[in-house]
Amino acid sequence: MRIALIGQPNCGKSTLFNQVAGYKAETGNFSGTTVKFTESKVRVAGEVVEIVDLPGAYTLDAHSPAEREAACYLRSNEVDVIINVVDASRLALGLELTLELLPLNKPVILALNMIDEAHRLGLHIDGPGLQNELGMPVLPLVASKGRGVKGVFLKALEAGKNGVKTKYMHGDASIERYAQARALAQKFVKQGERRISHRDRLDDLLLHPFWGYAILLFVLFLFFQAVYGIGQLIEPPLLAFFDALTRGAIAPFEAETLLSEIIVGVLQGIAAGIAIVLPYLLPFLFGLGVLEDIGYLPRVAFLMDALMHRIGLHGKAIVPFILGYGCNVPAVMSTRSLEEPRDRYLAAALATLVPCAARLAVIFGLVAFYLGPLAAFAFYLFNLLVIAVTGRILSKMMPEDTPGMILEMPTYRIPTLKNVTGKAWFRVREFVVEAWPILIAGSAILAALNFFNAAVAFNWLVRPLTWSLGLPAEVGVPLIFGILRKELSLVMLGQALGTVNFDTALSTSQMVTYATFVMFYLPCLATLSVLRRELGTRAMLAIAGLTVVVAQIAAWIAWGVTEILI
Repeated sequence: MRIALIGQPNCGKSTLFNQVAGYKAETGNFSGTTVKFTESKVRVAGEVVEIVDLPGAYTLDAHSPAEREAACYLRSNEVDVIINVVDASRLALGLELTLELLPLNKPVILALNMIDEAHRLGLHIDGPGLQNELGMPVLPLVASKGRGVKGVFLKALEAGKNGVKTKYMHGDASIERYAQARALAQKFVKQGERRISHRDRLDDLLLHPFWGYAILLFVLFLFFQAVYGIGQLIEPPLLAFFDALTRGAIAPFEAETLLSEIIVGVLQGIAAGIAIVLPYLLPFLFGLGVLEDIGYLPRVAFLMDALMHRIGLHGKAIVPFILGYGCNVPAVMSTRSLEEPRDRYLAAALATLVPCAARLAVIFGLVAFYLGPLAAFAFYLFNLLVIAVTGRILSKMMPEDTPGMILEMPTYRIPTLKNVTGKAWFRVREFVVEAWPILIAGSAILAALNFFNAAVAFNWLVRPLTWSLGLPAEVGVPLIFGILRKELSLVMLGQALGTVNFDTALSTSQMVTYATFVMFYLPCLATLSVLRRELGTRAMLAIAGLTVVVAQIAAWIAWGVTEILI
């Protein structure tokens, strides 16, 4: 049996999916976060069923790529039953999609999610009355807390076996669905006394034209301070441990041999992942998940709408940028939620300039560790400035009117430890499973190259570039391998320079220049692959070339500023 989950953005559909299937789909507060359907097999009442998490969609009329995917799947695949997840606090809006599902002639379960939030707003929903009117099961749900989840899937299993279809009279015109949805909401939803809480007053402050931006900067500053503080606390003892481990491993060898060099390289690769990357990556992703689940990130999109318009986009395009801080791959994929090809290209190009979690390791491991958290914070502000200027230039080269943005503000929610840790693991799993083995292998390869003095040839391939940046020739290999995975730009730098105490081998200006170049230059191979798939080979090559040019100019500017300040 196959059960399809569908709902409008921000209704909690993917949260429901993750409650039963594990963290195999992204959960978020933005339209377009889930741009592909995700399947998983789960056990319900002793039976194994397939559950499909479809992209968030306001309508099946296919106004956006995500909606086209959802409609196409429902019409072309064998779906036995549909679970329509609706935000109970916005029932009239959600019922419009519900009415569109009726002509599909499949069993539908209406799950009224966030029913606790509806009660807080003083809304009393007559579930049994709505159930009788629509002829479909209507069940309360609080997916984020696991309340009602079992009942929803048990009812879906029952409906799928019985093949019960809905009997509600419906029309096809969208204007008619709009009127019908509101008529149903007026009939079965009663407004009681709304409890005004501190959460309701927060938006007056967080979205204020002045204080909203001040609070945003303060939140980002605290965020980076916390990530730096945790990383600085954990990194030194771990590095000391692995340093002792490495000395012990090569002690049996009387002289430097190929085997001993490879052993050192492997241990350095392992150490880099545990001691340099994870101490910063884990708290960063955990904090990002907290901000996401609280509901603050959509407020950031609202605040950034004016700035985004100045670079030729609208606030909705902030989604790829925010996702880019985790990984550029989903950032590029999320540009599907933008309707215009020009917007998708521009957003994808700028999203590749966002420092992902892998580049985060370089910024914190090289800049924050030696120059302090304020320097790392300044790097991120500089990054935003470079993206804004680049976007402005590109938008002038690709003139086109960008439509305004209508953005729903999800309610504030208290993040649960299960959701936040689950999403953090989902995002860090890519590093542990995919990047770390490459990192270890690359470290071993570099050790072998150094043993045979072959690294010199690779260094000279990019010597014109490193020379123009005022960097030692030895950084060429880390830059080349960094195209595979950005973490290698830092890990292999230690091997290339012969020490992980970078301040003894590089000047402050060189550390800043290197980190700046790595922050912008060529995306990793995975991101390049996604760019080619989403936008085509020509666009991928154009964006890759753009990143090198931007990285070169930004690195020169950073070097000049550092020389002036020091």
